[in-house]
Amino acid sequence: MSKSTHRPGLAWVMKRLVASAFALWLLIAPTVAAAQGVVFVVRHAERADASADSLLSTAGHTRAARLGMILIGAGITQIYTTNLRRTVQTAAPLAKALQLTPTEIPGSDFDALFTKLHGATRQDRVLVVGHGNTVPEILRRLGVTSQVTIGETEYDNLFIVIPQEGSAALFVPMKY
Repeated sequence: MSKSTHRPGLAWVMKRLVASAFALWLLIAPTVAAAQGVVFVVRHAERADASADSLLSTAGHTRAARLGMILIGAGITQIYTTNLRRTVQTAAPLAKALQLTPTEIPGSDFDALFTKLHGATRQDRVLVVGHGNTVPEILRRLGVTSQVTIGETEYDNLFIVIPQEGSAALFVPMKY
C-alpha cells in the first residue's frame, strides 16, 4: 500500500507563519514601544501597466485576494495605502472583508504616515501598502536594521515588523 502525503496549501502555511509571528509578539509584548503594535508592510501587487497611476493587473488582483486571505485572521485594525490606485486595490479585499476603510496618504509623505502609526496602540495590527521605492524607507523608520531592497518585478514580499523601544525592531520577512 502506498501512503499519500498531504501538503498544506500556501494559505495554510502563511497563516501558520503569521500565527507564529503573533506568538513571538506575545512573548515580547512588554518590551514593545507603547505607541505601536505589529505592522505588516507590503508593496502593491502587480500593476497593469507602467503608467503613473496604474490599476492592478489580473495577476495583481489575484495577489491582492491572496494577501486578504492570509491576513484575514491577523487582527488588522488599521490599513494605510498611498493615494495611487494600485495600493488602494491591493488593500481592498482585506479592507472589504474586515469592513475597514483604508486611510490614503501620499506615497512620499512619510511624516504623515508615521504620525498615524505613532497614534496606534500596542493592540493595533496595521497594514501598510507602499511601493518598491518606499517600503525600504518605511521599514527603516520602523526600526528595521536589515538592508531591504525590492526588485522591479518583486510583488510577493510581506514584512512583519514589531517595533522595539530603544532597540532594533523584530523583523520577519516573508513571501506570499
